[in-house]
Order: sequence, then C-alpha cells, then structure tokens
Amino acid sequence: MSRIPVVDQECCISCEVCTQICPEVFRMEGGEEGHNHDHGEHKSIVYNPTGAPEEKIEAAMDGCPAACIYWQE
Repeated sequence: MSRIPVVDQECCISCEVCTQICPEVFRMEGGEEGHNHDHGEHKSIVYNPTGAPEEKIEAAMDGCPAACIYWQE
C-alpha cells in the first residue's frame, strides 16, 4: 500500500508553496468570495494523492514553512 500525503488544516498558513511545487497533488481551497487571499480563508488540500511521484510530493513537504504536510500510511 502506498503512502498518502495529508495536509494538517489547523497548521496550514496558506503560503501556497506546495501548490507551486506540486500542483498535480495540492490546491488551495476555501474563501472564494472576493478572492482576497486572506490567510485564514484559503487552505491547501490534497485533491489528487497519487498525481505525482513521491519525490515531488516530498519536495513540497520539505518546502512547507509550517511543516504541515505529512505521510499517512
């Protein structure tokens, strides 16, 4: 069984680093009205957990300044 990336929503600071590094797996969601990028409104989610090689997902994990992305096994 393969590992699945998970984003801790409580910890996410909405920096969008993971979506820039690995958009095949991560995207920002929430707070669409006005699209003002308020850090409390948009959070990263995993929408396609198998959309990229583990090495690329790990690069997004390593780039996350809040360290809120982890593997669920």
